[in-house]
Amino acid sequence: MSTCTSASRHLAEPLAGTAATARTWLLLEQPGPWGAQALTSSHLDPALGRALEAAAQGTGVRVALIRRPGRHADCRKVHERQVYVAHTVPGNVWLHHATTTAPERLLDLDFAALGDGDPGSFEAALQSRPHTGRPLALVCTNGKRDRCCALLGRPLAAELAASGVEGTWEVTHLGGHRFSPTLLVLPSGYVYGRAEAHHVKEVLHAVQEGRVVTEGCRGNSAWERPGQAAELAVRAATGEDAADALTVLRTDGAAPRWEVTVAHVDGRRWNVTVSQGAAQPPRPESCGSPLGSPARMDVTAVRALVPTALAG
Repeated sequence: MSTCTSASRHLAEPLAGTAATARTWLLLEQPGPWGAQALTSSHLDPALGRALEAAAQGTGVRVALIRRPGRHADCRKVHERQVYVAHTVPGNVWLHHATTTAPERLLDLDFAALGDGDPGSFEAALQSRPHTGRPLALVCTNGKRDRCCALLGRPLAAELAASGVEGTWEVTHLGGHRFSPTLLVLPSGYVYGRAEAHHVKEVLHAVQEGRVVTEGCRGNSAWERPGQAAELAVRAATGEDAADALTVLRTDGAAPRWEVTVAHVDGRRWNVTVSQGAAQPPRPESCGSPLGSPARMDVTAVRALVPTALAG
């Protein structure tokens, strides 16, 4: 059976620069089934889902639902929910956690401030605390969005949980169905595609050590897609794997060509040229969709702006 994922694998579609964009992630536990638009088609009050979507719009915050791996009984009563908020921009990366019996309290959050990296309203509204456990491994499993997410994502989430990987959750939607299983790691914000359990464990081990694994990486959600591709290209060119070492300073231009400035904490800078192309030959971007040519981010040049000998 051909799927969007098998077609993408067969055509060796590149992963870099395909991650969903969000400076801040707001994750709300919602057990039970999820529809294609999970915030308004699950057992969460759809009015609350619509209000959260509206509150997050344009703030850099992305709202998603999470649930524990395993069978999902159609249970409508949820007494206490886990809530996480993570900011992913290097230099101010954090993950806070709270529990709540009243998810409507999320509407008291200052979404603009959260998007800018200030957790104050989350602390005030839900008495959150910094998360002190293992990194979160969030696997997209929403089969109502695309069957590949369920067929490939749910077994991965179950395997991770069964093998004792703390912080494993199923999540509603990370974009890029054809790269399933897709994985978001928080608080780092890096997104991975075509994930396998042994690789996920390597990724999570690296996160605990403050490192980034670039194999299978789609990019850091903190950046727009040209910035994602540019940052990964600099890591490839320099061998830099420290998570907080690089930041995207600016992105100039517009599709189909950008000039991205990437900076190192030691003072070095690079100018990265990124071009948008159309993936060929045509392939389905999602199962059941017509053939198309999804946009791809191609790095055509990486130029050091500060000589290595002068860095530091």
